[in-house]
Amino acid sequence: MNWYKHIRIILSVAFPMLAVAGAYAQGDRDWNPKAMPGEGTPQETVKEPSAWTLTYPLGFRIEADVDTAQYNYQRRSIPSMASDAWASTGNLGAPGTNLLWFQRPERSDFLFYNSLEFWLPSFAKQKFYNTYIPTTILQYNYTGNSENHQDRLQGEFSGNVNRRIGIGAFVDYLHSKGVYNYQAAKNFNWGFSGYYLGDRYEMQAFYQQYAHQNLENGGITDDRYITDPAAVQGGVTSVQYKSIPTNLTTAKNRLHGSEFYMNHAYKIGYWSDEQVNDTLTRDIYVPVMKFLYSFDYKHYRHAFYERSINRDFWQNVYFDPKETYDNSTLNSFSNTLGVYLIEGFRSWMKFGLSAYATYQINNYKMPTAYYAKNDDDTADDGIDLPDVPTEGDTGNESTALSPLPAIVPESKKNQNFLFIGGRIEKSQGAILRYNADVRFGLSGDAAGDLDLNGQILTNIPLFGDTVAVEAHGGFHNNTPDWLTKHYVSNNFIWSNDFGKIRSVKFGGSIEIPWTRTKATIDVENLQNHVYFGSDFLPHQHGGNVQLMAVGLEQNFKVGILNWNNRVTWQMTSDESVVPLPQLTVYSNLFINALLFKVLHLQVGVDCDFYTKYKGLTYQPATMTFCNQSETALGGYPFCNAYINLRLYRCRFYVMMSNVNHGLFGSRYNEFSLPHYPINPRRFQIGIAVDFAN
Repeated sequence: MNWYKHIRIILSVAFPMLAVAGAYAQGDRDWNPKAMPGEGTPQETVKEPSAWTLTYPLGFRIEADVDTAQYNYQRRSIPSMASDAWASTGNLGAPGTNLLWFQRPERSDFLFYNSLEFWLPSFAKQKFYNTYIPTTILQYNYTGNSENHQDRLQGEFSGNVNRRIGIGAFVDYLHSKGVYNYQAAKNFNWGFSGYYLGDRYEMQAFYQQYAHQNLENGGITDDRYITDPAAVQGGVTSVQYKSIPTNLTTAKNRLHGSEFYMNHAYKIGYWSDEQVNDTLTRDIYVPVMKFLYSFDYKHYRHAFYERSINRDFWQNVYFDPKETYDNSTLNSFSNTLGVYLIEGFRSWMKFGLSAYATYQINNYKMPTAYYAKNDDDTADDGIDLPDVPTEGDTGNESTALSPLPAIVPESKKNQNFLFIGGRIEKSQGAILRYNADVRFGLSGDAAGDLDLNGQILTNIPLFGDTVAVEAHGGFHNNTPDWLTKHYVSNNFIWSNDFGKIRSVKFGGSIEIPWTRTKATIDVENLQNHVYFGSDFLPHQHGGNVQLMAVGLEQNFKVGILNWNNRVTWQMTSDESVVPLPQLTVYSNLFINALLFKVLHLQVGVDCDFYTKYKGLTYQPATMTFCNQSETALGGYPFCNAYINLRLYRCRFYVMMSNVNHGLFGSRYNEFSLPHYPINPRRFQIGIAVDFAN
């Protein structure tokens, strides 16, 4: 189904719902510890804009930042700085994964989405804005030349029709040719959102769409082009990066997707008088209970092409010896009904209580080109499927097909899930807040699934300031997604009867403002962990893996001189199952000053570093990061020299990324993944302008 068909279906559902929103007034109490202002308090429009994201599935609001910060604005244009420790194929917008275990997001139901999650829109990233005047934020980042340029243009609009209705939209276009051959990435994301917040009725909705494609080069053929170029270039030490041969030259990944979410709430309560001043009072609506309905639709489509198969790169070619076209889709629908007893509607109501039920349908479709064609195969995916090859086609070695495994999974799978859940929380009060939520799977593949999470937050007055303490824990027992268990493609086929993945985790943090210190600790016991091994196939580890991370953030300031530091120490009890760098450091030494009373200046040098470990490798056909034990990665400080400026509503930076490139002798460790070198030294610029319309 093409993108315009998705929009047509969604709008036909959304517009009747939006039309209902014209009759009510606003106000809500959120149940997250970072909730917006309280239930029963009229939400007046303020001059300073505010933003929030949503909790899933019921759509309660979580306070969020408006993207106007100057600090470290330059970091977002460097592929390897998506986190303090990031493994990537090297290009901006390319597949990558976080090497800090406890910062990794939850896995998607669609296997191929995980490696690109950082670059794509999602439910968790969707922001809603309350702005006094309509605002547009435009950002542009650039580096390189005609052969290796890197461009990213982003725009975000937000505005209020009145104090109850707000709308928003965003667009994100990224095009990076890459320093090395056949690694170009192009990404186009866009979406829009709207909300109505009334005394009795509320509505929040958004639509997102993304279209991502990147060439896959399979890594360079010989690491010595980076580590010892003279040895492979006849004594020539300078490197022309575009001339380095790569393992793949005709391979490409495409990932398209969209999501439509809407949430509706109707509140019942009573009217009450509120004292405005000594002589005036006004009526306000105090909600007692809220009835909720949420609908979520997600569509994913992945395709992997290789127009001329490199038989030296692939261990198996099962169906077509000449070219590969793997096409997989997932359509997911969920409907949720919930009820929420609102905290604080009376002084004795010290907590909020909610319960809900969710019915979800997942429809998977794997590459039908590799099965006998069915008469009902009429999917409009915009690409003609190749003819099915004849099984047993032999001939010379370059065209011989690999024998099929004993079990070949079916091409289509429909899953039905029923979940029930609930939450108790206390989100009001300056001293103590807490929450606990639970979700059970009742039917289908989710039968027996369990998610249990809890959190406590407290503020302790000490020495004239406040120390913030947080503790959290959780238990999870969940079934792996269908594509991790069953998959068919031209190069990989697997069918696994994996058991549920179990996890018990605890952690906490303490933040001391007057010393500029924050310390964190997280521990987890992981059982039946599913990972991709050195054979690029999924495996399940039947035993337990213990994981631990201790983090320390320490910032120093003397006048205009600042030195900010983050250190993370990680431990894994089984590196063959969960390989992690043991020590990660981020350090930023900079001057922060105000010039001429209007020009904000940040100039400095920052570095990322993580210790050597037997890191991950990358498989282009499945877009997965796989364990390997042959190549040590890490041990290289990636440093940048930069200048950040802010003048009124304009932010601007100039930067030399990887400024220390080639300064440490052997450059073996300038690899993020085996055979995938990081970008060399590059001059980069960027600008962001906040337009108040």
